[in-house]
Amino acid sequence: MYDNVCKFLAERFSHDFANWLLNEPIELTELKPTELSLNPIRADSLIFLQSEEIVLHIEFQTSPDEDIPFRMTDYRLRVYRRYPNKEMYQVVIYLKPSNSELVDQNTFELTNLRHQFNVIRLWEQPTDSFLNNSGLLPFAVLTRTDNPTETLTQIAAIIDSMPNKQQQSDISASTAILSGLKLDQDSIKRILRSDIMKESVMYQEIFHEGEVKGEKKGEIKGEQKATRNIALNMLRNGMNMEDIAKVTGLSLQEIEKLNSSLNTEE
Repeated sequence: MYDNVCKFLAERFSHDFANWLLNEPIELTELKPTELSLNPIRADSLIFLQSEEIVLHIEFQTSPDEDIPFRMTDYRLRVYRRYPNKEMYQVVIYLKPSNSELVDQNTFELTNLRHQFNVIRLWEQPTDSFLNNSGLLPFAVLTRTDNPTETLTQIAAIIDSMPNKQQQSDISASTAILSGLKLDQDSIKRILRSDIMKESVMYQEIFHEGEVKGEKKGEIKGEQKATRNIALNMLRNGMNMEDIAKVTGLSLQEIEKLNSSLNTEE
């Protein structure tokens, strides 16, 4: 969920991200990971944006990952293969505070190979610059603020003053989701207007995705229950447990448990 929100913000407000990360007000367009060949490529939390001269690679992380240095090097080489004349700026943005030394790592080294990338730990960033850019507003609560609740209240006031209703709802929904990394849901609901965020396309997509997952989970549970009932009937008819496992796909251990439950009933 956090990955989807970060990708949405970076793509929708790429101008704000270029100002923040590149210190240049340049226009950026999406570069799809599939254009970089060599599958599979991990695409759930990374964003590639490009102009004619530069590729901006952003990877968002909620927690430390020891594979990050290798991945950043891998992506750099992929981009070089596709665009050898373009510069590349790579940054890992950590959203949630951590004492792990992994959040400080910005280098990958092998014999005769050394690659560096940039790291931003949001909890060390000054809050003000995030309050002055629409696309960065949802991250402000995660920055170096002494009072996250007060910061969220400031964000809510800025959102309420936005003239563009679609932008207003998208920023509100994004803020509500990312703020959940630092604040409890009751505080978020008390400060942010739910009627605004529910108009967001992104919010609706995430809500729909949750509904679909819930439906699928229910279907899976129903199928599992039906399979167990079939296995129970086979046991009642004296069928061999190994044969039941082959027919139903259940493990012998599961079937033994079902058989034990039958014996208990008797």
